[in-house]
Order: sequence, then structure tokens, then C-alpha cells
Amino acid sequence: MSWYRGGVAVSVRATSTATSAAVRILCVRVHSRREFEPPSGPLGKPVRFDELDYQQTPLGELTLWRREAPVSGDVVYEVRLAGEFLMSSRVNRSEIALADLALAELGDRSCDVLVGGLGLGYTARAALAFPNVRSVTVVELLAPVVDWHRKGLVPLGAQLCADPRCRLLQADFFDLIGPPEGDAPRAGIYDAVLVDIDHSTEDLLQPAHSRFYTARGVAALGEHLRPGGIFSFWSADPPREAFMIDLRAAFSSVRIEEVTFRNPHMGTEDTNFVLLATRGG
Repeated sequence: MSWYRGGVAVSVRATSTATSAAVRILCVRVHSRREFEPPSGPLGKPVRFDELDYQQTPLGELTLWRREAPVSGDVVYEVRLAGEFLMSSRVNRSEIALADLALAELGDRSCDVLVGGLGLGYTARAALAFPNVRSVTVVELLAPVVDWHRKGLVPLGAQLCADPRCRLLQADFFDLIGPPEGDAPRAGIYDAVLVDIDHSTEDLLQPAHSRFYTARGVAALGEHLRPGGIFSFWSADPPREAFMIDLRAAFSSVRIEEVTFRNPHMGTEDTNFVLLATRGG
């Protein structure tokens, strides 16, 4: 059983050991690059929520919560990682735009799509909505996130897993698309690569990801694309200029699209950024 109260989320979880049962109280700071969730409902009453899953991961404690929005009554799914708010089912416009903007560039050509970061599945579903998409491979580092979809714990899980074009792969995306061993070039097998993993080019989920944000890293990603293919990248902030310079050296065209939306939690306008880079040929 859990509540929002006094600016923190308080969760009471029953755990057990070989000799006794214990009750663990976990206080999670409510903070996010993407949004801020008010800690209480109307009249300051605490908002009850259900903790659907809790796992220890290489990146820290991972929790999946479900609750009702205090005013609208909508069911909301939220993910927190290492005590930080990560994502919400109520804020997904820019995740959808990550796929829509990229695939619109490709016209009606048959497409094989690679997605880095599964999250709550909104980017993958948006890609599958294009009838010319032949396959979508989604790479997710955290095994529990893949399990949530396969077990139907999140709203889009059953839909994604039932689509024969969609494959969920638990792996490190940056390992998969990194520079190859030796000097042999790769043959591009994807028409679009969509990435939503880090908060931005500077705010990374873990330091090891920094190897991607280099000239060598983006050049290696480009080798996975067929000629005319597109790389689409989500960011909470404008990408840093050094990254843009590296992209312009590796791709024939590069641009940034702003995605502005109304944040229902804050009641204000918010803006995320989608970077689009096209491979020549």
C-alpha cells in the first residue's frame, strides 16, 4: 500500500527473510526531467497508488506504480529508477513524435525499425502504426521492463507482444550499435533507428553511455542504416553542439524538431526535442 504525502512517495512493502518477516518503508523523491507530479490530491489528501513491481537493477531500484489521477480519475502508470521519476503514461507526445517524425520522412518504402529503449512502449506502438513498417526490434537494457510488457503489467504490453512484426530484446543498445571489431564495415539492415534512452546528450542514465555521444559512436550507428535511412533521437534538452557537429560529419542532413505539449501534471507548456539525421545515398 502506498501514498503520496508531504512531497514524497511513501510505499509500505512486506518482505521476508529466512527467519522473519519485515516491513520496509521506501521514500522516493518525486523529481523528473520530463515532469513533476503533485504529491497530493484535492484538498491535500494523499493519493493512493499500487506498486506493481519493484526490482533491483544495475542502474538502481526500479519501480512500476499505478494510480488514479486525482482530478480526472484516469489510470496513470509511472516508472521510477534509482529514486528518480523516469516516465509517465500521461506524458508521451514526444515519445510518439520520435517515431512519427522519422517514419514520415521515409514515405511508403518498406521499413525495418530499430528502437533503443522500450519504456512504456509508446514509441514502438507509434512505429507499428505505419502500415509500411515490416519489423520493429526494441532493445531494452532492463529485463524487468521487458517482463512488464510480456506479463501485461503495462497498458501497451499485450498489444506489442501480440504484433508479429514486433520483437522485444533485452540487451545493451549501445553495445549492439557500437563500433565493430576490426575495420570491416557493416551492411545497414535498418531503415530507421529511434533512440530514447538518456535524458539528453549530457544527462545520461549511466556514464558508460558517453561512448555513444562521440564521432566514432554516431558513425557506428550510421552503419546500421540503409542508404536514405534515418536516425531519430529524443532529448529533454537541446543536444549539445559537439554532438551536432559529429552528426553532421556522419550524416547527409541533420535537424532538430521541437515538440511542445501541455503537461497535465504542471498545467503548463513543456518542450522536448527530436533530432533527425538522414544517411546519404
